[in-house]
Amino acid sequence: MTYTIEEIANALGCEARGDLSLTIRRAAEPGAAGPGDLALAMSPKYAEALGRGQARAALVWPDADWQAMGLQAAILAPRPRMAMSGLTRMLDPGQGFGEGIHPSAVIDPGAELDLGVSVGPLAVIGAGARIGAGTVIGPHCYVGTDAVLGENCFLREMVSIGARVHIGDRFIAQPGARIGSDGFSFVTPEVSGAENVRKTMGDQGDAKAQSWIRIHSLGAVRIGNDVEVGANATIDSGTIRATEVGDGCKLDNLVHLGHNVRLGRDCLFAGQTGVSGSVEIGNNVVLGGQCGVADNLFIGDGVIAAGGTKILSNAPAGRVLMGYPAVKMDTHTEIYKAQRRLPRLLREVAALKKAVSKPGPTE
Repeated sequence: MTYTIEEIANALGCEARGDLSLTIRRAAEPGAAGPGDLALAMSPKYAEALGRGQARAALVWPDADWQAMGLQAAILAPRPRMAMSGLTRMLDPGQGFGEGIHPSAVIDPGAELDLGVSVGPLAVIGAGARIGAGTVIGPHCYVGTDAVLGENCFLREMVSIGARVHIGDRFIAQPGARIGSDGFSFVTPEVSGAENVRKTMGDQGDAKAQSWIRIHSLGAVRIGNDVEVGANATIDSGTIRATEVGDGCKLDNLVHLGHNVRLGRDCLFAGQTGVSGSVEIGNNVVLGGQCGVADNLFIGDGVIAAGGTKILSNAPAGRVLMGYPAVKMDTHTEIYKAQRRLPRLLREVAALKKAVSKPGPTE
């Protein structure tokens, strides 16, 4: 599909200038853009590359001198990344999944599929599953017994939805996401060394080596509306009650939520973040890549943790965290600065010790 500059600007709610009848087929980086591309030159550092390409039109910042850049048209974006959201939505060609039910799909007679549901090759839908209108089930996906998916969901290839999982509308799951696996819950017949260490912070006591016994997951997973889950992300079922993910949450690739976790609304977790079991997390919490959260903690609304942060204690609402163990970001910055000065300070201390210990001249 092609769009005119005017059509794109209207869809994005942005001002456009120049030849608004120019047609666009795709978006491109400035240096690689051709005559039919919209160059993404949203800051001066990106605009410098326009001369290496052949773009006639670009998405630029509000006060950009687009004519001096040699452009015939420009779309002025006060919030460039927000404009990118709308632009990429318009130009996304999709995955090419076919419509309807593929002949190789296996659908239990007791499953209920609403109007417009698409099921791809070799997908499996279990007994009692209910799939909302307009939902797309990609190739090799699995939807378990009594699972529920809302309307207009989109499962990429090889997504697994376990039994009794309940998911709201407009859910998106990237390839390999696993929702509703059993929780990681095991116990020993007698008190274990791990239990003693947890109480004493270091002493295993006289616990003997034992085999682990499984605690089964009787709960499932409940996910709200407008949730997105990245590739190979995993969400465990609850032990007794359901693990819960609130409306609007976005989980990146390889994110893991343990059993009994509860997320509020609009949380954003970057790649490889792991949340241990029974953690309560508020609304609008942001965890950077490779963050870790110990079990049975509470994280308040609006908490932001930088990448690599390890949260080992409760975090009050609005706290900005960094480091291992997590502390306030400004405190961690001071600690880091002090660590960088340690080699010089140690040399100075050694020199002072040497000077003090050296005997002075005799009279």
